[in-house]
Amino acid sequence: MADAAEKPSINGRRLISQLKTLFSLPKTKRTYGFCYGLVFAFVAVTMFLAFTPSSNRGVSLLLPNFSPSVLKKQGSENLVEKLTDCDLFDGEWVRDESYPLYEPGSCSIIDEQFNCFVNGRPDNDYYKLKWKPIGCSLPRNSVKNQSNVYEANGRHNFRAEASSSFVFKDYGCTIELFVSPFLVQEWETLDKNGSKKETLRLDMISKLADEYRSADILIFNTGHWWTHEKTSKGENYYQEGSHVYTKLNVLEAFRRALTTWGRWVDANIDPMKTMVLFRGYSPSHFSGGQWNSGGQCHQDKFIKNETDLSLYLPKLEVLDRVFRGMKTPVSYLNITGMTDYRLDGHPSIYRKQTLSEEERKTPLMVQDCSHWCLPGVPDSWNELLYAELLRKQENTRRNVGN
Repeated sequence: MADAAEKPSINGRRLISQLKTLFSLPKTKRTYGFCYGLVFAFVAVTMFLAFTPSSNRGVSLLLPNFSPSVLKKQGSENLVEKLTDCDLFDGEWVRDESYPLYEPGSCSIIDEQFNCFVNGRPDNDYYKLKWKPIGCSLPRNSVKNQSNVYEANGRHNFRAEASSSFVFKDYGCTIELFVSPFLVQEWETLDKNGSKKETLRLDMISKLADEYRSADILIFNTGHWWTHEKTSKGENYYQEGSHVYTKLNVLEAFRRALTTWGRWVDANIDPMKTMVLFRGYSPSHFSGGQWNSGGQCHQDKFIKNETDLSLYLPKLEVLDRVFRGMKTPVSYLNITGMTDYRLDGHPSIYRKQTLSEEERKTPLMVQDCSHWCLPGVPDSWNELLYAELLRKQENTRRNVGN
């Protein structure tokens, strides 16, 4: 691990990213359009997103060709330059009648659980709000021909899949999704009675890691599942080697898991070939219980007062320590604070088209307050990612010019 003093802290009251890590990228022989849009919606669950060229895996970084004509369409020829000096994660949610970026109900690869419009949600604020950073505007980009975006194996339901591969035919690009909620391995061991027991191996990276090590862009994410009952209690669940801890604090377990991840990245990822980003986790908004005990979030208005927001500093401090101890540059996408405003963005009771008889009797008792409607909040995460990649390209251009 590198000297921790070499990298800045991300701690702060407003939970905004201070990680301004810059690194030189290899100049690509061919520039592809950035594969942005609908598939990114699946960041509503914890996963990896690995970007690879369809026919040239792991050779060059795919960055957008942001030409002067495109800049003019966006309304400002110095838009990208403004992005480089802007804190993308310090801003507010504002209504924009030109949103969403795609027609509600038009995307065939959105799972039913997140398709709130199709599931009968009557209001539209949840997909009309956009994130507006203070001091700059986020560039917009979206897929023009949805028929040329598809899952490589023809699948349409993804929640039960360990991995999926989405092809953006018009851009010569593939986005691969690998579901690994903890980044480290879920495991089984034998208890004292010889019965199988589920544990979490804090010292072993996900078994899917070899699948994505050669990607051009890697986006990692974890945190959400660390708030569940089993992980929060930490009783006879966390394991290192053959030892299962009788009790281990969840923040300490989180730190050990992320340290394992960081060591794997340092040992296996070449930053001259692969860009590494880490997306903060999205908060849930259960009130009066959890997902299995009557928790609710049935609201159509978002939070406007910062004092109503939850505090996430402990986990951010863990991320800070791990990032600063790594030799590989990691760009942090701090979507946690901005997303916490969006109490209105969850599927809530609009999680299914057809309810069972039991669900009809008590429609408010089973609500989804942890995932997100689509179109909706995750589309803004995608715009932020797009902006971050543009900033990387601009910084590379400046470095080459110098």
